[in-house]
Amino acid sequence: MLMPVNKVLTNDWRFILRVAVFSTHNYDRNFLSRANTVLNGGHDLQFFEAKLNEHSAALATGHDAICAFVNDQLGREVLEILAANGIRLIALRSAGFNHVDLEAARDLELAVARVPAYSPEAIAEHTVALILSLNRKTHKAYARVREGNFALEGLLGFDLYGRTIGIIGTGKIGLSVARIMCGFGCRIIAFDPQRTVELKELGGSYCDMQALLASSDIISLHCPLTPATHHLIDAEAIDQMKPGVMLINTSRGAVVDATALIAGLKAGKLGHVGLDVYEEEGDLFFENLSDKMIQDDVFARLLTFPNVLITAHQGFFTREAMSAIAETTIDNISSYERTGSASYPVSIERLA
Repeated sequence: MLMPVNKVLTNDWRFILRVAVFSTHNYDRNFLSRANTVLNGGHDLQFFEAKLNEHSAALATGHDAICAFVNDQLGREVLEILAANGIRLIALRSAGFNHVDLEAARDLELAVARVPAYSPEAIAEHTVALILSLNRKTHKAYARVREGNFALEGLLGFDLYGRTIGIIGTGKIGLSVARIMCGFGCRIIAFDPQRTVELKELGGSYCDMQALLASSDIISLHCPLTPATHHLIDAEAIDQMKPGVMLINTSRGAVVDATALIAGLKAGKLGHVGLDVYEEEGDLFFENLSDKMIQDDVFARLLTFPNVLITAHQGFFTREAMSAIAETTIDNISSYERTGSASYPVSIERLA
């Protein structure tokens, strides 16, 4: 049980949660601290730059909850250390929870909460930015002009109007992408085991995966990472795609087999690849490694292709999305403080 540490003005006892926040940068501190104040959370937030793993988990000693991000490690070993140190709540500031051993959390009586939605438009707009940049090669043109090179060779693109875009996953983000691409005059087709009427209202249609792979000029991934979607885009899937297809992934890195991507690029099957996520991004993204040698050979190989554009998991990074993530995270913590249950819990039982 948490111990009362102060009294509010109504003379009711109030519990203050002491929260260890891992994988933090200045922007995390700013948005979480602001949300804690605006929502009158009153929680004691202690920020750590370190990623959460078996070596850093001891930093949570003396706290009641931890707040973790997408590349923090929350396997059984780490959860056992956290539970032994008195942690009772895992507050994720992300929608994805594939990095959490939910079975171990249940066994250790650890509550887990997440941010189910924040700003689908943020990720959708970044998806479209990747599509436009790859197609019209604006990133290359920018670098050229700054060097006094105004030649157009190598910058040829294509009209998006009339092209077929295949969207895999029609949740809020996928639907937002569909809505934007409809504005470009694209034909929208989609695959999702759970179909929604909103896609049809936009003029899109559902089809099976094979038809989507074979028909799409652009394929955009917006599905969660589950055992069923792990390496959904592999060598076999790429082989079914149209020659010269553009592939965009702003969902989860492991949805795509990066080794298969390299083979598809070398063979000319993939015309353009845009990634905001990467399967082994945990040792790369959200850090400044400009003075270090990248040790990931697969990632380094991807960077050598002129038709590959990689951003460092920044699709969510807008003021609106960061505010929503911080506020939902604080709300989860406050709800757990008041009722013993987070506003947006996730558990192995809920997934069954």
